[in-house]
Amino acid sequence: MKKFIGIPAILLIGLISCNSGTGNQTATSDSTNMNADTSHAAMNNTAIDPLPEIPSGAKVFFKNLKNGQTVSSPLKVEMGAENISVDSAGEIKPNSGHFHLLIDAGDSTPAGVVVPKDSAHLHFGNAQKEATINLSPGKHTLALQFADGIHRSYGNKLSDAITVNVKK
Repeated sequence: MKKFIGIPAILLIGLISCNSGTGNQTATSDSTNMNADTSHAAMNNTAIDPLPEIPSGAKVFFKNLKNGQTVSSPLKVEMGAENISVDSAGEIKPNSGHFHLLIDAGDSTPAGVVVPKDSAHLHFGNAQKEATINLSPGKHTLALQFADGIHRSYGNKLSDAITVNVKK
């Protein structure tokens, strides 16, 4: 009987020791299978590559939407990039990254900051260039944010923000 009680106790101790103890970390289930995690790398003293340089003339933009446009929901969003490759998340590669769509969450995420993953920050880590989203009637700010392979934002230099009016 003592062996049976000892196994759960060992598992419990193991789970407690793996907890960072900060209490403010959010679990994510990103389908992009990130190979690097900035918070764990820092805890393990693992070096993380610096944010890649932005190629000259690189920009991101909405292909099918214009600022101030009146639209219907669901809304198809087509994302474009020039002078930088759209690639899957997971690895940091020069001259590449992937899209994030910020919905009513500001014009951009600061450079070097990992883009959050929630209902206001949509990730397209499988190199998607279009999506269909549902928006409630009214005015909404949409921002494209380009980020490197581990979701670190390239900042406002690779973002584009517009306002759309969703009709009732």
